[in-house]
Amino acid sequence: MALSPMDVAQFATVDTARAARMLSEVRSARLSGGRAPVAPRPVIEQSWERMLRGGVDPEQDVRSGLLAPDEVRRRRESSELRHVLPVLREALLSVADVAHHIMVVADGDGRVLWREGSARVLRRADGLGFELGADWREEVVGTNGVGTPAVTRRPVQVFASEHFVRSQATWTCAGAPITDPRSGRLLGVVDVSGPLETMHPATLAWVDSVAKLAEARLRELHVQSLERLRAVAAPVLARIGGRALVADRDGWTAAVAGMPYLERVALPGSPEAGTRRLPVLGACTVEPLAEGWLVRATVEPVPQGATRIVLDLGQSRRWSVRVLGGAEDWTRELSPRHAELLYLLAVRRGGRSAAGLAEDMFGDPARTVTVRAEMSRVRRYLGAHLEHRPYRFCEDAEVEVLLPADPRDLLPHSTAPAVVEGKASMRVP
Repeated sequence: MALSPMDVAQFATVDTARAARMLSEVRSARLSGGRAPVAPRPVIEQSWERMLRGGVDPEQDVRSGLLAPDEVRRRRESSELRHVLPVLREALLSVADVAHHIMVVADGDGRVLWREGSARVLRRADGLGFELGADWREEVVGTNGVGTPAVTRRPVQVFASEHFVRSQATWTCAGAPITDPRSGRLLGVVDVSGPLETMHPATLAWVDSVAKLAEARLRELHVQSLERLRAVAAPVLARIGGRALVADRDGWTAAVAGMPYLERVALPGSPEAGTRRLPVLGACTVEPLAEGWLVRATVEPVPQGATRIVLDLGQSRRWSVRVLGGAEDWTRELSPRHAELLYLLAVRRGGRSAAGLAEDMFGDPARTVTVRAEMSRVRRYLGAHLEHRPYRFCEDAEVEVLLPADPRDLLPHSTAPAVVEGKASMRVP
């Protein structure tokens, strides 16, 4: 029976045991260099390639040291995910318990911070080392429903021997990343896991929809925090003259005075009170105010000079842009989409039209609305160094791109045709 990779999930619901045997053959063939009866799904094959390059032993059941209970508690108390636990529990636990699943929530470092659900399945998870405080990064325990979504920044279901490490082949899991809507930073992964017989193809869509509900709740909480900051900012801005704004700690604007409204201002990575030079605003004084910052623009002209822009794509899950020049430099962490866009502009210094970027990103030059919306967001913090019509870095900017050692690790989440083509062209024959 010839199956395409996309048939595996549906086949597993009909004959779980046979599907598990088939995937075991696929895994064995792939690891030995033989001919596989079915091609692995692309997301799984790419993960396996990362594991082989990283030296993960597929036959070794690796158990990293668990975090101490005090450290688990500290991470829970400092994690933004604690605010969305009620959403996750309400949407996942009642069904998970009946279906003999467990819900697992891990932080951005892959550490398991919460586990709830079927008591019987929790005991089985203990046998796999899927415990509180355990490290389930992909590079530590292989392809799995926590570590792989964290790398790809996309929902991933891993069934049976799609797990890279053999000891996990009796398990099925589906995980989705949860991203901070304020910064684009990965907060963690929510995962639903259980024994092979609990596998269902709809689980992945279910978990992904719940992760999106959690992100929506985080957006609501952010709006509420801005409203509280706005109430504090209003009387302060009324007393001072000149151009000023109040922003939260991530740079989102609560209120402005004497200047056009900016949705967001690019603050230094670790802002401190004093004189700063900020994109778009120029020379400013920055001082703490409640849960944010009071930013007052000065009349001092911004010194002109060469600007160096460093686009750091060398890490698998954390990308950033750093601007050096003038009186001060600053760094900003990038969302997956903004990392893709800036990479494309960096390698196409001549510039790209909206239609050209749409073709680069989606293979569809008609998707200009999406491109313009994203570039508008990029220009809010990098606008002083970007031009449009076409979109490009300013000619006097020196742009450096830091790439991973292996081209295949460049933006592993990306399916943009131009990024995929760029990876292929960088590979050493």
